[in-house]
Amino acid sequence: MTKVKAHSLFSEFDINLFKSGKHYRLYEKFGSHIMTVDGVEGTYFAVWAPSANAVSVIGDFNHWTEDAHKLNVRWDESGIWEGFIPNVEKGATYKYKIKSNNNGIVTEKADPYARRCEHPPKTASVVWEDAYAWEDTKWMKKRKKNNALDAPYSVYEVHLGSWKRHSEEDRFLSYYELADDLVNYVKEMNFTHVELMPIMEFPYDPSWGYQITGYFAPTSRFGYPDEFKYLVDKLHQNDIGLILDWVPSHFPEDAHGLGNFDGTHLYEHPDRKKGYHPDWKSLIFNYGRNEVRSFLISNAIFWLEQYHADGLRVDAVASMLFLDYSRDEGEWDPNKFGGNENLDVISFLKEMNEEVYKSFPDVQTIAEESTAFPMVSKPTFDGGLGFGMKWMMGWMHDTLEFFAKDPIYRKHHQNDITFSLTYAFTENFMLPLSHDEVVYGKKSILGKMPGDEWQRFANLRLLYGYMFTHPGTNLLFMGSEFGQYEEWNFEKSLDWNLLEFEPHQKAKNYFAALNKFYKTAPALFEKGFSNEGFEWLSYDDSENSVISYLRKGKNAVNDLIVVCNFTPNTLTTYKIGVPKKGKLFEVFTSDSKEFGGSGVVNTKPITIKKEVWNGKEYTAELTLPPLGITIFKIRSK
Repeated sequence: MTKVKAHSLFSEFDINLFKSGKHYRLYEKFGSHIMTVDGVEGTYFAVWAPSANAVSVIGDFNHWTEDAHKLNVRWDESGIWEGFIPNVEKGATYKYKIKSNNNGIVTEKADPYARRCEHPPKTASVVWEDAYAWEDTKWMKKRKKNNALDAPYSVYEVHLGSWKRHSEEDRFLSYYELADDLVNYVKEMNFTHVELMPIMEFPYDPSWGYQITGYFAPTSRFGYPDEFKYLVDKLHQNDIGLILDWVPSHFPEDAHGLGNFDGTHLYEHPDRKKGYHPDWKSLIFNYGRNEVRSFLISNAIFWLEQYHADGLRVDAVASMLFLDYSRDEGEWDPNKFGGNENLDVISFLKEMNEEVYKSFPDVQTIAEESTAFPMVSKPTFDGGLGFGMKWMMGWMHDTLEFFAKDPIYRKHHQNDITFSLTYAFTENFMLPLSHDEVVYGKKSILGKMPGDEWQRFANLRLLYGYMFTHPGTNLLFMGSEFGQYEEWNFEKSLDWNLLEFEPHQKAKNYFAALNKFYKTAPALFEKGFSNEGFEWLSYDDSENSVISYLRKGKNAVNDLIVVCNFTPNTLTTYKIGVPKKGKLFEVFTSDSKEFGGSGVVNTKPITIKKEVWNGKEYTAELTLPPLGITIFKIRSK
């Protein structure tokens, strides 16, 4: 047995913070850290295992021998085992072998704080550090403006393993390759942000990354941690923000993961009613345990600090908030007030958001929350959960249901497309058409559209035009922008060959133009979360299946009139009410021939007449293209 040198990175203050759940930089203390102690180079290890009676570091440097390097337990009852092992270098693979006080259970665990993991299916942790030299200073200085709630926010959601594969070698693209291909594409398409489905290390490809075992390590499928930083850096250098999917809601039961870590329910709640997720067959964190809260909040801070992420999209918040989520009667217990809310989760999410915005006031947290839980995106000082935004799941369901209908029937379902405005300003909503809508037999977005090929593409353009002019921010899943025919398959690349065909290439042209228009139209984002930024002109013309509305920015000169025709009929001399005199100028239409449309456009200025219509003092007569969205600007001359 080699003597493990006593050494610690923990001060008494660190320990007190950890025990009280208030240490938000645990990655600076736990895990493996390369250092020099008394003139000897090696690695310091620290792990939390309070129910252990022995903890050893096993690795390639000691032939995975159990008794070679036993860690020392701290005297302060923190449950922390630590020590310095000489001559362990960067790249060494290791695990912790833990002998438990609980019936002698022995576990072999990956390091919860490892900065790098082996490429799956291998499961060991890797001693790692990098000295990456960031070159995104310009972005970081101005990102508060770019990530603000009154800035344009158009998100391209990406699964790195299936966005594009290496064509000749049929393999994943590396982080380096993606820093060229993905960054150039997103820039060409004029998106403001990229959202990556989870890139934290995960063992099972079909989980898409939502079953995480390496919370502090970017997946090795695509390269090293510093190479992922290079990808982030390149996004920022091209004025593109990065949102990371973050999964504090559950974790898998894999033997090397967090479950049953020291022979006890250390990270997961010990009560299966609170600690096991029946839908995903996974474990649920014990949000009431201080040390677990510190682990999770430290993890959120880690990706923002170490990887310069611009936001976290928090997965499956609804499953966290409710004790009865996916549970039948008798499978859950009410809280102390008799309700179904998980009070520990509510306080955890508030604390997490408070710390994130305290440390990084220039980022956003975004909740995937599908219920009517109140004030998700309101500040904690007002009683909210403190998120910056919330996914607008009701809008998504109603809108897709409406668009799936043959246009002849849409007049009977006008409320599906207008109802969202009755609650649009109760939260800071992001409108998501995400990966969840294009898998498991749901069809691609294009595949959901009715009609012949021309009508399907026209509906696609209309759908996203309506989405981008609706109050809120926008998220589009990869492939939808060029009319992916097949639903998403995580095992293969998107069908980029479709761009050889004119309808798909023109759809791509449309999305690049739509994003460009959106980013330069203040009326579409300056008041995107306020009822001051929206006004109906007409929502009840169900006979024609037409809606029209005004989008307003901080300066009235930028106001826009939006008109959507949900039928394949061209409507001439169509009247809308207008709030002021002047002339209407068409500034954008989805029916342009360059986008694959029929070319029905209002080329000349339209004179606004003094005539009351739909409660407005003035009237304009328009030509509306089939299955099209048309956007106008009012000018006094």
